[in-house]
This record gives sequence, structure tokens and C-alpha cells, in this order.
Amino acid sequence: METLMVDRVHGSLRLFMHRNAVFLCERLCAQFPAETNVQLLATCYLHNNQPYAAYHILKGKKLPESRYLFAMSCFRMNLLREAEEALCPVNEPNIEVPSGATGHYLLGVIYRYTGRVEAAAEQFVQALTLDPLLWAAYEELCILGVAEDANECFSEATALRLQQELTSTSNVEKSNFVNENRFLSSNVSASFGDSPKQIKQMHANTSAEVSGYPHVKSTALHMQNGAPSNLSQFDTPSPTSTQASGIAPPPLFRNMHAYQNTTGGNAPSKPKVNAPNLTLRRKYIDEAGLKKVGKTYFELVNYLEADHFFELAHRLSPCTLEGMDIYSTVLYHLNEEMRLSYLAQDLVSIDRLSPQAWCAVGNCFALRKDHETALKNFQRAVQLDSRVAYAHTLCGHEYSALEDYENSIKLYRSALQVDERHYNAWYGLGVVYLRQEKFEFAEHHFRRAFQINPCSSVLMCYLGMALHALKRNEEALEMMEKAIFADKKNPLPKYQKALILLGLQKYPDALDELERLKEIAPHESSMYALMGKIYKQLNILDKAVFCFGIALDLKPPAADVAIIKSAMEKVHLPDELMDDDDDDEI
Repeated sequence: METLMVDRVHGSLRLFMHRNAVFLCERLCAQFPAETNVQLLATCYLHNNQPYAAYHILKGKKLPESRYLFAMSCFRMNLLREAEEALCPVNEPNIEVPSGATGHYLLGVIYRYTGRVEAAAEQFVQALTLDPLLWAAYEELCILGVAEDANECFSEATALRLQQELTSTSNVEKSNFVNENRFLSSNVSASFGDSPKQIKQMHANTSAEVSGYPHVKSTALHMQNGAPSNLSQFDTPSPTSTQASGIAPPPLFRNMHAYQNTTGGNAPSKPKVNAPNLTLRRKYIDEAGLKKVGKTYFELVNYLEADHFFELAHRLSPCTLEGMDIYSTVLYHLNEEMRLSYLAQDLVSIDRLSPQAWCAVGNCFALRKDHETALKNFQRAVQLDSRVAYAHTLCGHEYSALEDYENSIKLYRSALQVDERHYNAWYGLGVVYLRQEKFEFAEHHFRRAFQINPCSSVLMCYLGMALHALKRNEEALEMMEKAIFADKKNPLPKYQKALILLGLQKYPDALDELERLKEIAPHESSMYALMGKIYKQLNILDKAVFCFGIALDLKPPAADVAIIKSAMEKVHLPDELMDDDDDDEI
């Protein structure tokens, strides 16, 4: 009878009848209270989203599988200290971590969440040593920035070893199954008189399945890293402009659209019987790969390419929510309001309890400049899963847009508590300190972000802006050169380089840089205003007036209109009669 009940419990779990599995397993444990049955009941509770019930029945159990399930229950309830104690008891330092590679992986995640980066990396490496196909452990190493080359980790030698282990294991299991089948068939048919068909069903699944880990996030970029947020996930509310000392991004670049940056063949035909399996396999390979490529372009701030790959991935698997928060940010930066709105509605209809859905909704309102409503939606995402660093960062961006810098700093720091390498949170802190004119702090935080993502031209540019504010002009100029080389289509470093050259009184060089910028962004009023200022310094007054006029014709924001008009009116005044403040405002 016990064997029959165990089989029915497994059958219910296999068919996602979790409540039925819990009921049957509770009856099973009432009649046969062996610890293996208690483990099965805990598994049912975890599948049914009842970690507190699994915690209660497993507390004090000593078998390795019980310790692992208890640790998983604690992890689900955010009781990280108890989870660690279950996996690695303090009073038994030599005891093995239960469940092999998955146990080491879980312990590594606990270490990462509690800020012990080196210990976490050791556990993930150990997990990969035991099971090279534990991709989640490799992802965690990537998040920590210590992953080895994927070609080394997933080499042919590793594949050969796994194949040998699989062959050996399958032979043992086959032998055990034959012996077990002989024993069970004689006993069960004698006791219950079951038909051969019923006996075959009863033996269908004899090993307990353990529920999977909760999904562990990264930005951004997963970006994300991450995200993590980024420039790639720096993505969301465009930074509010600051008129003070020209430190923040030029106000007139606010409305700048994102700048831009299948092979065929006749393969031998496969047997038709394998075509559906091949199509299904290609679907999942392509979807996962496309999202990774899309996130990579996102972190390089190449939003058009990122949009292309994310859109393909979403078409292949429209109900997969992973990475859709990043995709929504891509659409935000491309000003694709209609597509972003459709994506947000689609994600909410699929799963209202997913943080990705509410991040997309928040980005919709952020694009409409409704920062308060956007903030509420991002806070909803944080409530649903406080371990999503990107959601914290998006909240920080909204507070920054509302000029609530105190709360903005708190949210960025919360993101870094979840993921210390979430570079877009470091970037966000740098922007806040830049606006507050705390230039040394800004330089420190931009440099930390740049160390994590050294390929981002935007991070290079902001670091250069902080250096320029600190009067370290040569270093700033060098950083702007790197930013331009990293992405020649990014207008911001060209504009900032011209500003630095202007400060160094290298007027011809500054004009040359602005002429090159004109090829990329010919309709930016801030560029023409700066050209007008340079021509005035060179005493070419007719060209100065002409450039100021073009800047006004391009309909800049109201605050900038007053500044440009003031500069235009004072073109013919000698420099010594002009206010320094007026001269610096352009």
C-alpha cells in the first residue's frame, strides 16, 4: 500500500496536481511516518508554495536530503542563517553539503545574498566541478565577475566525462530496476491482485522530485548583468537636467532618440519524424541565445540591435517573462510608446505577480513623464520580489527624476545590497552626486561602474564629465576619446569633449569636434548654442549670431530659450562687460 501511495503522489506532482499530492502524502505520512515519506511531503509542500509547512515538518531532521529540503524551505522564507546552518552546520564542520552540486549552488546563493562574495564563488566553482551542466552556477559566477571562459568550463573533455558517468549510471539503474521490478511485481500482484497495466503504472516514477530554486535575478544587465540597470539598464527615466555649471547631460539632448549602431543555406534534410523535436529544440536554444545577445547590445547602449533580438525572442516564446524588464527599457529608450504599452499589457495579462510586468508598466509611465505613477509601479515590482536589483534601481531613477535625491540614494544602495556588481546602481549614485556637485563622490561611483562594465561609452563619458568637474581636464579628455572610440555614433561624448576643449581655450579643436557631431545629430539646439559661444570667443560675431539663431529655430526647452536669447543679445558686448554666470550657462 505504501508503494502505491508513493506512486500516486509522484503522479500528482508530475501532472501539477499539487493539492492532491499534498493530501495523499499527508495520508501516507500518517500511516507510514518514515523520514523518506516526510521528505516527499516536504517536496509536495514546496511545490504547493507552502515553505512554512515544509519548514515545520523537517526541523531537526538529520538525513542529507532532509537537510537540503529544510534549507530550501528556509531560503524561500528568507531565513538565510537557518538555511546556511542546515547545509553547513557550525558544530559539524566536516559534514558534507547535501545534494551535491545543487546543495553547493544553494549555499553559494546564500553567501552571495549575505555579502560573502569569495565564499560564494568557491561554492559555485565546487558546484560546477560536481556538475558542469549546472548552468545556474556559471551564471552566478558571471554575476560575481569571476567566471572562467565558457569554452573551458563546457569543454569536450567535460562532455566526454559526463557521457561516461551517464553510461555508468544508466547501467546501474537498469540493473536495479530489473531486480526491483521482479520483487515488486510478485509482492504487489499477490497482495492486491492488480492487473499488469496497473502494476506498470505503479512503477512509473519511483524517485522524489525536489522543487527548483526560486529564480535568482542579475541587470542589466542582466546588465545584466546587469542591468543589474543599466546604462544598459541605466535605462529608464532620462536624467533630469541641471542648469548648474553644465554638469548634467546637456538639457537639449533630452529628446535625442537612441543612436544606431540569418544566414541561409541548404542543409541536408532530416527524417520527418525528427522534425518536431528539432523545431522544439531550436526554439529553446534560439530564445535563450537571442535574449543573451539582446542584453549584451543593451549593455553596450545599442538599443536598435537589442530591440531586434529581444523582439525575435519574444515572438518565439511570448509567455516567457525573463528579460522582459530589460526589453521594456529598450523600448523606453527608443521612444516606442505604443509597443511598450502593448508589451506591458501583455506581460500583466500573463502574470500579474511578476516583477517584470510591473517594471514594463512603470517604464510606460516614465516615458510619458508621469514619474509618480511610474514610481508606484516600480515599487510594486520591488514588493513582489525584493531580490530584483533592477527594480530597486528603476525606483532610484524615478526619485532622481523627481529630485528626491535622499530616497534615490537609498534605493540605489538597496540595489547594491542585492547585487554589488549592479553597475547601473553605481551609475545612478554617480549621477546624483554629480547633480549635487559632490564631484569626488561622483567620480568614485562612476569609476566603480566603469570597472564592472568597461565597454560602455556612456559610462566613460560620465566618468569624463566628473573628471572635468574636478578640473582634471587632461584625464577627462582622454576618457572622452575612449568613449568616442567605443561608440562613434554616441553624440554625448563628442559634445562633452567640445566643452572640455572650450574650457582649455582650444577653440578650433572644439569647433572641429562640433562639426563632426553635426553629422550625427544635426538638429540639436545645444550644439549650435555652443558653436555660437565659440564663434563669439573667436570674435566671428556674424557666425555667432547665425548659430544662436539656428539654436532658437530648433525649439529648445523654455529654460534654454531664455539663456540662448540672452547670449544672442550680448554678442556685441565686450567680454569684460559680460557676466561670467551668463557666459557659463550656455
